[in-house]
Amino acid sequence: MDARTEMWSSPVSRRVLKVGCVSFLNSKPLIYGLEEEQSLRLVLDVPSGLLGGLREGRFEVALLPVIDYQRMEGLRVVPAAGIGCNGPTLTVRIFSRVPIEEIRTLACDTDSHTSIALARVILAEKLGIHPEFANLSADVGKRCDARLLIGDKVVCEEPKGFEHQLDLGEAWKQFTNLPFVFAVWMARADCELGDLPQRLERAKRLGLEHVDEIITRYAVPRGWPAEIARQYLTSYLQYDIGPAQLRAIELFHQLAAKYAMIDGPVKPLRVYSA
Repeated sequence: MDARTEMWSSPVSRRVLKVGCVSFLNSKPLIYGLEEEQSLRLVLDVPSGLLGGLREGRFEVALLPVIDYQRMEGLRVVPAAGIGCNGPTLTVRIFSRVPIEEIRTLACDTDSHTSIALARVILAEKLGIHPEFANLSADVGKRCDARLLIGDKVVCEEPKGFEHQLDLGEAWKQFTNLPFVFAVWMARADCELGDLPQRLERAKRLGLEHVDEIITRYAVPRGWPAEIARQYLTSYLQYDIGPAQLRAIELFHQLAAKYAMIDGPVKPLRVYSA
């Protein structure tokens, strides 16, 4: 019996809970073994596609970009795990043809709501600039001064001709002296999760114990050099959600609202409790 089978074997009958998660490499340690659990249905999507799933009731819990907490009523943070950093991220970067402080137009990878809001906050607060944002997939995006890219494509498809770069996690750390959280498990306040938070924590622990397996199965086939993937998953990224991470989320929400990335007053951060 392997670790995953042993982890999820249980005679107790559970209702099927639907869990939404991103499909990037960075999420793999958080969902280790969940696809084999009979009482869960795991659905993978881009970050920007998960909020609708919670809103429409297609998921009970989802790994949402933290900015999306402010875009739906009645959400709770489930602090079993998240995707964050305490310095450089490696995979959330601005690539620019001009010095960063001279950027006037920024084409954005729309896969992540949080990264776009973070870029606006960092460029305004740290550098005092307010570039025009465009969609990377549009023709105008190809002609912009700079591009905001996230995820696997930053490592495997790094653009050529962009000699200036800014890692947004590193910039946030320098600016606030706090970690940053890009995504965290969230659930609707009216949803009873049972022992799912504990199961998510166990999945995270087992995932980090099986990083080499994750690299072989997911990173290398996507074009990641194995050693870079190992450093990314074990050094760059942080998966725990504690008091410092919750403070960082609250500060980020306040700053995002300052730059009109959040409509209406900032909702206080509420944590799920069984």
